[in-house]
Amino acid sequence: MNRKQLTLLLGLVVVLGGAGYWLYRQEIRSWQRTATAAGAKLLPDLPVNDVAHVRIRRETNEVNLVKKEGLWRVGERGDYPANFSQISEWILKAADLKVVQVEEVGPSQWGRLALLPPGPGTNTATLVEFLDAQGKTLAGLLLGKTQTRPTAVGGTAEGVGSFPVGRFVMSLQATGRVALVSDTLSGFEPKPEQWISKEFFKVERPRRVQVSFVDATNSWAIERETETASWQLVDAQPGEQLDTARATSATSGLGWPSFLDVLPKDTPPEQVGLDQPTTVTVETFDHFTYTLKVSPQTNQSYYLTVMVRADLPRERSPGENETPEDKERLDKEFKEKQQKLTEKLAQERKLEGWIYQVSTWTVDSLLKPRREMLVATSGTPAESQPEPEGSESETDEADAWTAIPELQ
Repeated sequence: MNRKQLTLLLGLVVVLGGAGYWLYRQEIRSWQRTATAAGAKLLPDLPVNDVAHVRIRRETNEVNLVKKEGLWRVGERGDYPANFSQISEWILKAADLKVVQVEEVGPSQWGRLALLPPGPGTNTATLVEFLDAQGKTLAGLLLGKTQTRPTAVGGTAEGVGSFPVGRFVMSLQATGRVALVSDTLSGFEPKPEQWISKEFFKVERPRRVQVSFVDATNSWAIERETETASWQLVDAQPGEQLDTARATSATSGLGWPSFLDVLPKDTPPEQVGLDQPTTVTVETFDHFTYTLKVSPQTNQSYYLTVMVRADLPRERSPGENETPEDKERLDKEFKEKQQKLTEKLAQERKLEGWIYQVSTWTVDSLLKPRREMLVATSGTPAESQPEPEGSESETDEADAWTAIPELQ
């Protein structure tokens, strides 16, 4: 290669390099002009209608919210239905994020703002990715440190504690340019239980309740003739009197039940104590039958499965001396009610096959052994009877108190 050719080659390199640098600077200026403008959107080009997969990662935790056959599901919970309104709310929130300020920050400073890529290390960010149905990434965000402001005490700026006012974020489409937004984005968490749909069954107008324990001597059943009638103990033995207050509260937890988490359908029953469950059967005046299989208590919760059946009448039995106007009105009301009950049945039957984790208050009042559902009598229980003065029980109690160190 002669000198003339070398000179031309070097000139070409300089021109191309200058053009590339000029384009790079133009991209920076363009982004900064839009991002630093008050109220500018951080992700202005996010096509919200094309988002079919949201992936959230932090440290070693991950959750995948995927739209399948028109229904959002939680991958880490065996494709259990997700909370659609919650997901759509957060997608729209991400698309509408407004920039408060922006600053170019080098990789050496990312850790200071907790914006390092997700992993097992410290100072890592939460990664939120929005993908389409083909798995193509549409946009992504790294969520870093929360921005806080000191709490004013006594009218001064100096105080104890602080409160969150925003968060440092970095778009995957503009790495190195850290933006501050006025939302803490605390809802973007890789916790599957946070994203599942919490729609559950609801027992309305119970007529009969039966609880069958593994130890049959603890089992019991109660029923009532009408909604306003008192509960009665089924097959009451001589001397047994039902505690009506406990009978009334027995189904209270099923009137508005909720659950904490859900396990995949292929979870072995013995893994959560459902190989020998307590069986709760509830029949209602609307001809619904709920069958719950409940595990022994684990910490502050239970595991249960639910099966729902209903024998809904198709026709209404007319009353005596009904006028044509009354018949038309009552037939219409009956039809509307049966339609709602049919929809309720269809919705609640979707819950079958899954294992739900519920809090203790949901079923505790149902899982009392037979003796605790009865009014205490002079013969039961013995511990409720007063002890004679100077008895062994009183002495033991005194010893117990002296064994407790005095609180300072």
